[in-house]
Amino acid sequence: MAKKTTTRKKAPKRTTVQDKRPDVMMYDPPIGLDRVQGQSRAISVLLQSMQSGRLHHAWIFHGPEGVGKFTAAVSWAAMLLDPSTAPDLHGNLRHDPDSNIQQLIRAGTHPDLFVIRKELTPFSENAKIRGNKQRNIPKDILVEYLVKPASLAPSINEGSIAGKVFIIDEAELVDSVGQNSILKTLEEPGPGTLIILVTSSEDRLLPTIRSRCQRVSFTPLDDDAMRRWIGTQGFDLDPESHHWYTRYAGGSPGRFAAAVESDLYSWHRQIDPMLSRAMRGEHPAELGAVMSGLIDSWAADWVKVGDKLGENRSKEAANQKAASMMLSLIAQQAHAGLTDPHRSGVSLQTIDSVTRANEELRTNVSFKMVMEHLVAGISERV
Repeated sequence: MAKKTTTRKKAPKRTTVQDKRPDVMMYDPPIGLDRVQGQSRAISVLLQSMQSGRLHHAWIFHGPEGVGKFTAAVSWAAMLLDPSTAPDLHGNLRHDPDSNIQQLIRAGTHPDLFVIRKELTPFSENAKIRGNKQRNIPKDILVEYLVKPASLAPSINEGSIAGKVFIIDEAELVDSVGQNSILKTLEEPGPGTLIILVTSSEDRLLPTIRSRCQRVSFTPLDDDAMRRWIGTQGFDLDPESHHWYTRYAGGSPGRFAAAVESDLYSWHRQIDPMLSRAMRGEHPAELGAVMSGLIDSWAADWVKVGDKLGENRSKEAANQKAASMMLSLIAQQAHAGLTDPHRSGVSLQTIDSVTRANEELRTNVSFKMVMEHLVAGISERV
């Protein structure tokens, strides 16, 4: 059995950088790495790196959204920061779940675990940054919560594999200026410091960032793993909606859960008759307006929930998020027709139209205009 950590050294005097960390959880309590569903290859890479004794200091966890990258990052950090982590009788690395370190991590109060997300914006030392909408991860947040604390000694130093762990979630939300600001830290962090960038859009990271990191690929879950995961969640779904959500998720538990929470099946039911007409070459004039209305309503509700939580959520970012969900819903339906020789041409045209719509969204074209262009592109016959 792993040795328990029973004492804790007195932490050195801390700077204002660390004293001002928010008293809110930036992550769910970690699970064991062996409980991360459907990512055995990625988990094997992480465990082998720990056992090798040559742990790289900078990592990129990349792959589709919602497949367990961030969950694995926090769970791995819990092992790296705990001196009780050691091989069990079967040679598998384990930590003592009741150790002092695990209690701190579960409570979100471990002084050497830093989770950096756009939701840190309201807690910046810079008043101007605090007033920003939560659209990205500003450079100032990276300096406050990564660059400065990474230069300090660990507060707890009891022989763990890593002294400090920094996790940047949705790292693609860091612009080029912010990415350049962390290059030196990525290249030469303090002793025992480990940095993990979690991203579903690795192509948006600079080549200079990618070249400094060891990459770990996370993939969509297979059908068996998805069934196991869904069976643990207690969703109350009828067979028809259950089937639709499973197909829509495409092997992503996070995508499945987000779709259920947002009631995307009701979106599907509302737009499907009109979308089918568009894919037959008709032009349902009302489809663009219906899609825009669903997007606007979802975004407004999302911002209101943020207001109740004290979060300064961006309506623009909410519109983008809802529009992306709408486009993924349409793309999913189009993909279903690719195997049918009678529908494959229209399906490819629809997928091309969705691709153009996503490009327009990235260039800040109004989502209402994007939806109108989308309907025209789907229904057009050359």
